[in-house]
Amino acid sequence: SNMEFELSKVDDGILEIVSAHNPQIRLLTVPQGKGFDSVQSFERLHEWSSWSSRHFRKGDWLVSSPESAKEFSAIGYVFGRRLQMASQVPIGLIDASVGGTTVETWTPEEVMKGIKGKETKDLMRTWAEKIAAFDPQADLEREVAKFEQWKKKMEDQGKAIPSDRKKPNTPRSGPVADKNRPGHCYAGMIKPLEGLRVKGAIFHQGFNNCFGGSDGAKMYAQVFPEMITSWRKTFGDPQMPFGILSLCTAGEPQTAENFLKPMNDIGAMLREAQYQTFVNFREAGDETIGFASTFDFRKSWYHPQIKVPAGERIAKWALVTQYGLLKGDEYWLPPVIEEVEHAEGTIRLKMSSQIGKKDDSYSELKGFAIAGEDRRFYPAEVSYYTDGTVDNRNRPKYQKNILVLSSPFVSKPVHYRHAWARNPMTNIVGSKGIPLATQRSDDWLPEETPLKFPVPPGVD
Repeated sequence: SNMEFELSKVDDGILEIVSAHNPQIRLLTVPQGKGFDSVQSFERLHEWSSWSSRHFRKGDWLVSSPESAKEFSAIGYVFGRRLQMASQVPIGLIDASVGGTTVETWTPEEVMKGIKGKETKDLMRTWAEKIAAFDPQADLEREVAKFEQWKKKMEDQGKAIPSDRKKPNTPRSGPVADKNRPGHCYAGMIKPLEGLRVKGAIFHQGFNNCFGGSDGAKMYAQVFPEMITSWRKTFGDPQMPFGILSLCTAGEPQTAENFLKPMNDIGAMLREAQYQTFVNFREAGDETIGFASTFDFRKSWYHPQIKVPAGERIAKWALVTQYGLLKGDEYWLPPVIEEVEHAEGTIRLKMSSQIGKKDDSYSELKGFAIAGEDRRFYPAEVSYYTDGTVDNRNRPKYQKNILVLSSPFVSKPVHYRHAWARNPMTNIVGSKGIPLATQRSDDWLPEETPLKFPVPPGVD
């Protein structure tokens, strides 16, 4: 899984670290390898991380201990230790992650070349051009000129040249060795494991695919399912369980006062692509695909540090579907919108389970936006449906599996969106507390959706 965020950095990570004495858990961190020149196996080494400015021990199986666990992927560790506690069988965890990477680098280059979508073809062409245009010698000359310029400036200011700053003398490899070149991380870190018997994989990624605009989101939707299929092929198991953790939050929380601007974020389209990939596999009869949202674990520094509950949430999927230790899909499966009805200026959603609130931070259900033909979204008022029948104390009977969306500013709603922001205002969960995933009924691109609230009639 692609989640280089180690236990020592996360909220309550310290508690996990001191509790990590467990000879029934073994940890292996895969070195980043040599990209396309990587071989079947990999080195055992202390590898420098520019991300953390220090060396990490990689390429060895280590017994889980406070020492070895603290550098391991937080979500991966929490997931694995929960499976071990529940199943009482030995668990081996392999951490193959690199911070700041894209979905295309984790997908085999050959697979990327075979994807028909226009956006993926454009991406592959751009990379081919970048690689062809790179001249190592000319690049070295530019680097040398930059160094000489800097050196002269230091001398003019009477400053000493630090001993570790030498004139560049070896050409750089350039885009051919870029960690985000399509296929690069796959070739260096997944392919070397080929043929290993693996029980399953979990994958949490997306931040670095948020910079490519709506074309980038379309590309993600084309590539991600192919990546999953190619990993299953690598490990020789077309039914290998694969758990998707959707994109983490970033930035300021969406609020009632600041509702619209955060909706214009590619991150929501990426989460939609991740959830839709899950839905498509499942609808095709795939019983081993898993999914967990993470947008409600919000507390960002450069990524949210709330990882322990994310690891626990994806563990529920594995415990229900692979170990049979929790009975019932509702422990992991997000609630599903089963029917949509437009009636009396509202949108009615029939859900697969009763709906509740995640916690008491809001008195109402929050998280939906609705728009009319003019594509202007407003926060929806969300209520439970009642057909008017009453109980013996004359109170309306509510059906908690049917939600009614409305807004005084949208007389004829045509579309809804849920949790549509990078850090969304939402608290809607199923009967066992699993959040409703990011999704929408429209397919409007951000550039086609007006950003400003129109002034309501009668207001200056």
